[in-house]
Amino acid sequence: MKTVAGKKVLITGAAMGMGKLYARLAVQEGAAAVILWDINQAELDKTAAELRQAGGRVYAQCVDVSKREAIAAAAAQVRTDPGPPDILINNAGIIRGKYFWEHDPQADIALTMAVNALAPMYVAREFLPAMIARRDGEQRVMNIASAAGFVANPRMSVYCASKWSCTGWSDSLRLELAQAGHRHVRVTTVNPTYIATGMFEGVKPMLLTPILTPEKVVARAWRAMKRGAPRVILPWTVYLSNALKGLLPVRVFDWIADKIFGVYHSMDEFQGRAGQ
Repeated sequence: MKTVAGKKVLITGAAMGMGKLYARLAVQEGAAAVILWDINQAELDKTAAELRQAGGRVYAQCVDVSKREAIAAAAAQVRTDPGPPDILINNAGIIRGKYFWEHDPQADIALTMAVNALAPMYVAREFLPAMIARRDGEQRVMNIASAAGFVANPRMSVYCASKWSCTGWSDSLRLELAQAGHRHVRVTTVNPTYIATGMFEGVKPMLLTPILTPEKVVARAWRAMKRGAPRVILPWTVYLSNALKGLLPVRVFDWIADKIFGVYHSMDEFQGRAGQ
């Protein structure tokens, strides 16, 4: 897939940050329809207006993806008009940066798992049957996970749990589609480190691992999605971390991650996005 021209693209968490950047790219490449899902009605309206002014055919739906019934209702509307997407980008996500025992069971644990782990599955389940049945072109699912899906980190236990879940499910889905002969539907899993979107306000850069710009991550992920690449991992130090984690004793890896690379103190001054 060299372009998304003529394709229908659905993006969750599309009102701001990386989701908005994906939507801009879809409009720029001439997508037949760009479907925006977000819980923030005010920002959603602004983004939709901006993209329509740029010439996009935009459908904006205020959707709380933490609720399965809300996903189902919005998906039913999409299937009616403009029709099932050819490209699905599961981008919505939240984070709670605190020790596990400080998490509220509902407002922190349940909500984080609902948005980061369950919502991508429920959204994909709504649209995958139509994507599989459609044999007249390439289909794509891109799931935005995190490097936290590979490396544990203090003050991120629930976030890590949600992103490990998303990473494992996404990669398994990729294998299942290929095994079942549905190779026209390709899945890309994206695992970046901290990104300067406001969501990770206050985090500390780590050795050889700067805070990534959303533009860089989106550009890399967008190209990989169109190619049907299985995974995007940014930056290269995440590969190094995975290799060291597999080779070294746990206590030795912990010491290196903590004392040398500064991973285990990167969340010490985390603030996050206001109102999240």
